[in-house]
Amino acid sequence: MAASPTNKVRGPYGETNDTSKAGFDLGMFVGDLAFEEDASSDDVSLEGLQQELEECKSDDVVANILSKGTKLREYTKGVENDVRQVELDSIQDYIKESDNLVSLHDQIRDCDSILTQMETLLSGFQVEIGSISTEIKSLQEKSMDMGLKLKNRKVAELKLARFVEDIIVPPRMVDIIVDREVNEEYMRTLEILSKKLKFVEVDPMVKSSKALKDVQPELERLRQKAVSKIFEFVVQKLYSLRKPKTNIQILQQSVLLKYKYAILFLKEHGKEVYTEVRGAYIDTMNKVLSAHFRAYIQALERLQMDIATSSDLIGVEARVTGLFSRGREPLKNRSAVFALGERISILKEIEQPALIPHIAEASSLKFPYEVLFRSLHKLLMDTATSEYLFCHDFFGEETIFYDIFAGPFSVIDEHFSSILPNCFDAIGLMLMIRIVHQHQLIMSRRRIPCLDSYLDKINISLWPRFKMVFDMHLNSLRTANVKTLWEDDVHPHYVMRRYAEFTASLVHLNVEYGDGQLDLNLERLRMAVDDLLNRLAQMFQRPKLQTVFLINNYDMTISVLKEAGTEGGRAQLHFEELLRNNTATFVEELLLEHFRDIILFVKTRASEDPNINQENPVSVAEVEPLVKDFASRWKAAIELMHKDVITSFSNFLCGMDILRAALTQLLLYYTRLSDCIKRIAGGSALNKDLVSISSIMYEIKKYSRTF
Repeated sequence: MAASPTNKVRGPYGETNDTSKAGFDLGMFVGDLAFEEDASSDDVSLEGLQQELEECKSDDVVANILSKGTKLREYTKGVENDVRQVELDSIQDYIKESDNLVSLHDQIRDCDSILTQMETLLSGFQVEIGSISTEIKSLQEKSMDMGLKLKNRKVAELKLARFVEDIIVPPRMVDIIVDREVNEEYMRTLEILSKKLKFVEVDPMVKSSKALKDVQPELERLRQKAVSKIFEFVVQKLYSLRKPKTNIQILQQSVLLKYKYAILFLKEHGKEVYTEVRGAYIDTMNKVLSAHFRAYIQALERLQMDIATSSDLIGVEARVTGLFSRGREPLKNRSAVFALGERISILKEIEQPALIPHIAEASSLKFPYEVLFRSLHKLLMDTATSEYLFCHDFFGEETIFYDIFAGPFSVIDEHFSSILPNCFDAIGLMLMIRIVHQHQLIMSRRRIPCLDSYLDKINISLWPRFKMVFDMHLNSLRTANVKTLWEDDVHPHYVMRRYAEFTASLVHLNVEYGDGQLDLNLERLRMAVDDLLNRLAQMFQRPKLQTVFLINNYDMTISVLKEAGTEGGRAQLHFEELLRNNTATFVEELLLEHFRDIILFVKTRASEDPNINQENPVSVAEVEPLVKDFASRWKAAIELMHKDVITSFSNFLCGMDILRAALTQLLLYYTRLSDCIKRIAGGSALNKDLVSISSIMYEIKKYSRTF
C-alpha cells in the first residue's frame, strides 16, 4: 500500500497513528483481518461499517484500540481471557457465600408462606366487609323509607289537625254567636266563623268529606244567626245617627268603626243583608246631612249683607231722581260695591273654621256673600272628607259616598241656583272663584278626590255669571248719558273713582293667578272709560278746565291702582302716559295765560340769527316792552299761578309737581329770551330791566317749599 506523507502520533502502547485525515484509514485494518470460516463466506456484508465506525470513534475504548493498532483477534482473545478469569473469581465468591444464600432462600420461603396466610386472611376480611356493606345499604334504604313515611304522617297529621280545627264548631263559639251581645269579642268570634265558612266553601277536599255533613248545618245556622244579629245591631246604630244634636263624626269614629268587621262579614257571607244595611246607611246619612246643610244654609241667609243690585254699575248716575223714588244711600259712598278693601282677608282665612250662625246672629253681624260661601264650602269639605274616609274604612268602597252626598249636593245646588242669578257683585263673584280654587288645592293636599267634580261645576257656574256682571259694567260705561253724569267740577268724577277701585280690585285678585281672559276684559273696560272720560271733559267750555279735569281723574286713578299693589297692570302704565301728556299741555296753557307775549316771541323770534335775517331783525324796541312787562309783574303772575294750581288740583303732590314743571318751563323761556337779547345790537341797554336767573330760581324754590 502506498503511503503518503503523514504526521505520526505515538499512542499509549508505542504505536504511531496517522492523524492527517479526519477519519481512520479503514483499509489498513481491514486488509489484515483474517476470517476463518467466514473469510470465504458470501453472507458477510460490509455495508454500513463505515457509518458504525464513525459513530464509535468517540468511544474511548474503541478509540484506544484503533489508536494502538492492535489486531482485533488478539484483543478479542485478551478480552475473553479476562472474562473467563472474572467468571472463575465470581464462582469462588458464590461458593464462599453458599451458606448465606441457603439461609436467604429459607427466609424467602418462610416469608412466602406467611404472605400466603395473610392473603387468605385478608380475602376473608374482604368477603365479610362486602357483606357488611350490603347490610348497611339495606339499613340505609329502610331508614330513608321510614323517614319518608314519618314525614308523610306528620304532613297528614298537620293537615288533619287543621282540618279538624277548621271544621269543628266549638261550643263557646256557638254560645257567643247565639247568646252574647255584639262587642269586640263577638267580632273576633265572627272572624273565626268566617274562616270556617270559607274553609267549607272553598276547599274541594272538604266538600267530599263525611264530617261536612254533620258540621255544615250547624255552620249555616250560625251564619244566619250572626247575619241577623249584625243587621239588628247596625240598624240600631244607624237610627242613633238620626237623633237631633248627634255628633255624627264622633259616633262614626268611636262606635261604628270598631265594628267594621261586621260589615265585611255581611259582604262576604250575607250579601242580601249587606245590601240592605248599605242602603239603610245611605238613606240615613243622605237625609241627616241634607237636613243639616239645609238648616245651616237657612241660618247663613239671615247673616247675608246685600252689597250690590242690578243698578249698582260703574256708569250709572249716583243721584236718585224721580218723584216717588225711595231714598237710599248714594252709590258713590258705597265703596264696597267696587273697592276690595278688607274683603280680601277672606282669602287669608280660607282654612278658618266655618261660621257658627247663632253666635254671629246674636252679635247682629252681617257678612258679604263670599264669607258665607266660604263658610258653607268649608263645612262641606270637612264633612265630605270625614264621610269619604269613613266609607272607605267602614264599607271598603268609595262609591257609596256619592250616593250619600247626592242629597246635600242637591240642597247646596238649590241654594246656589237661587243666589247666583241675583248676584250683581262682581268683586264678590271673583272672590268666590278664588275661594273655589283655594278649596281645590286644599282637597288636593288632603288627597281626597270626592269633591273634584262638584267644585269644577261651581267654578264653571261662577265664571259666566262674573262675565255677565262685568259686561253690565262695561255696557253702563258705553251707554252712559254724559249730560246726566256731568258735574261742573274739575275734581275726580265718581264714575272714574268707581272704575279705578273696580279695576284695582280685579288686578289685585289676579296677581297670583295671571288670568289672561280677565286682563283682556279689563282692557276693554279701560277703553270704554277712556272714551267716557273724554266725553265728560268736552262738556267743559274752556280747554284748560278740560285738561285739569283729565289730570285730576288720571292722577286719582293711578293713586288707586298703586294702592292695589306694585302690579298695577297695563291700565296704570296707560294712565301714567296720559297724565304726562296732559300735564305738559296744562303747563303750556298756564304759562300762555300769564306770559303769552314772551312765550310767543321766544317760540317765533328768539331763535333767529340777526346776521341772517337782515330784512326784519330783532330790535331793542321790539324786546324792551316784553322785558319791562315781565320785570313789573312776574312775581304777581307766579303767585296767581300758585293759587290757580292749588284750587285746580285736589292732590297737593300732583299740584306741586305741575307748578314746579310750569316754573321750570318759564325759566327756560326766560333764559332763551335773555340769550336773544345778548345777540341784539344795543341789547346791553336792557340789562338794567332784566330779572336775574338767580331771582327766578329763588322764587321757584320758595314755592316748591311752601306748596
